[in-house]
Amino acid sequence: MMENHANNTGGGSPDGRTGSSTEDSKTNLIVNYLPQTMTQDEIKSLFSSIGEVESCKLIRDKVTGQSLGYGFVNYVKPQDAEKAINTLNGLRLQAKTIKVSYARPSSQAIKDANLYVSGLPKTMTQQDLEGLFEAHGRIITSRILFDPVTGQSRGVGFVRFDQRVEAERAITELNGHIPKGATDPITVKFANNPSQNHAKALQQAAYLAPARRYLGPMLHQTARFRYSPMGADPMGVGNIPNGGTGFCIFVYNLAPDTEDSVLWQLFGPFGAVTNVKVIRDFQTNKCKGFGFVTMAHYDEAVVAIAQLNGYCLGGRVLQVSFKTNKAHKN
Repeated sequence: MMENHANNTGGGSPDGRTGSSTEDSKTNLIVNYLPQTMTQDEIKSLFSSIGEVESCKLIRDKVTGQSLGYGFVNYVKPQDAEKAINTLNGLRLQAKTIKVSYARPSSQAIKDANLYVSGLPKTMTQQDLEGLFEAHGRIITSRILFDPVTGQSRGVGFVRFDQRVEAERAITELNGHIPKGATDPITVKFANNPSQNHAKALQQAAYLAPARRYLGPMLHQTARFRYSPMGADPMGVGNIPNGGTGFCIFVYNLAPDTEDSVLWQLFGPFGAVTNVKVIRDFQTNKCKGFGFVTMAHYDEAVVAIAQLNGYCLGGRVLQVSFKTNKAHKN
């Protein structure tokens, strides 16, 4: 199984579920890890080279209209769908490796089957990760998070199984397990989702963040900066934006010359980024020192915050947290 989510700005779908019936499950495909710039017509053209396509749908953010990095293709004939999987799965497109598989009808059995794995050896590859977990069930997607600057593994990854019972079995067998060639045990648990307790999830994420020399989101260097919009609730526990627009992250202490592309590159390795915005001064067009990043999935946003809060970018220590509803003073 191949995929390149770890280095994408666009992500895969939550789990490949559709509302389709069992009858059309052999013709309906889900395509994950599409290039951000690829259009619906280009997707249809690519898959039409295999056989007659009945419908094609690129999934976009409802607010920004930007691609979320996945879509659905429904063939007229089941044999064409099967051929498309065999032919196009693993195809390299614009520095991304697409994943093509059958879209699964929605059911309770396949919900919440995504696992968060930490403590991975820095030398572990995605293939190694799947090799570790594949004995416990059918893996839908997997990825390892990498540092956007050094390219080194962060020792954190995700594994999504076909069935929740498979994920539960993997937790039982692998949580606390020491992989071959490693010296420390790994932690395996269900990835957070918005329905879980937000405060607890953020506390867990903060605990999992790598040790650093800085004290916390607002306890270092705060007095030096003009902007302090996070107030007494720097992690935004009580004000997590959610719903159809995604999860908004506040990024503080950016350099004046920061471009939007920097935020795309910084947050892209953690999952599906749907929108970025660097706040600029109207007169100078320079960054005011902060910006916003919207991510499609809560669990990925939590990990991004845990990993990037306190991160040093261009000699500046970033403060990263969920956006609150408090107004900014310009």
